Amino acid sequence: MTLLMGAVAYDPKVVTIWGGFRSWLLDQGFAFDFVLYSHYERQAEDLVEGRIDAAWNSPLAWIRARRLAEARRRRLTPLVMRDTDRDLTSVIVVRADSPYKDLADLKGETVAVGAVDSPQATLIPSSFLAGRGLRPGIDVPIRRFDVGVGLHGDHIGGERDAARALAAGTVAAACMIDSNHLLFGREGTLAAGSTRVLAQTPPYDHCNMSVGDHVPAQVTQAFGDLLLSMSYADPRVRPLFDLEGLTVWQPGRTSGYAALEAAVDETGFYDASGAVTADGYTP
Repeated sequence: MTLLMGAVAYDPKVVTIWGGFRSWLLDQGFAFDFVLYSHYERQAEDLVEGRIDAAWNSPLAWIRARRLAEARRRRLTPLVMRDTDRDLTSVIVVRADSPYKDLADLKGETVAVGAVDSPQATLIPSSFLAGRGLRPGIDVPIRRFDVGVGLHGDHIGGERDAARALAAGTVAAACMIDSNHLLFGREGTLAAGSTRVLAQTPPYDHCNMSVGDHVPAQVTQAFGDLLLSMSYADPRVRPLFDLEGLTVWQPGRTSGYAALEAAVDETGFYDASGAVTADGYTP
């Protein structure tokens, strides 16, 4: 069989990445092809319905796909993930010259977040704030930047706009993944030394390659083994890894999704069966 994988086209580079991976896999004798989606919700549904065999899933798409599968008594395997998908954190950032010393000081102040479906810039940090007595929309007003809705935060435009609002002084704090805090400093969105981290979430995991249980076990095994064998030292692989933001594939795991699972339940983003129940969410 030809394993058909889905990926979301959040950026033009996605075509280059998976086109390159496809050529490499075909050269190893593995029949592989991919299709691109405009948003994660259809990709998750197609994976569970067997219209595709695997999906390069965001963490939020993994949670929905798993819930959809379990409701149908199906099983998905988180086959591999990038080394850079493990043990990430989000940060709540304030201006360096602000008076805020700890999270409690933000009560009554406006906090900027990313898109409604961003795990790292909205869902996880909002849950983190709520767990520390700052209920979003009640104890702290929230200013949300809905850019690339349906892309589950892969398009970081909303996150960047939240950082810009912080730089402009129109919000007291902004939520973002720690790596983007560094990126925004390097690119000049946040001037060097102009911000400081007020709080940081516990670690969580990001994307994984999810495979359906309709795929023969030997095909799933071969796919995983080949991905895990890819080397950053390979001149064909290295530029693709650089574009995709990894140095090595690692075995997939589910232990790092608890914080996002809790955030999904707290906000009612999906119900237990995987149905989309988020208020005002239109991918």
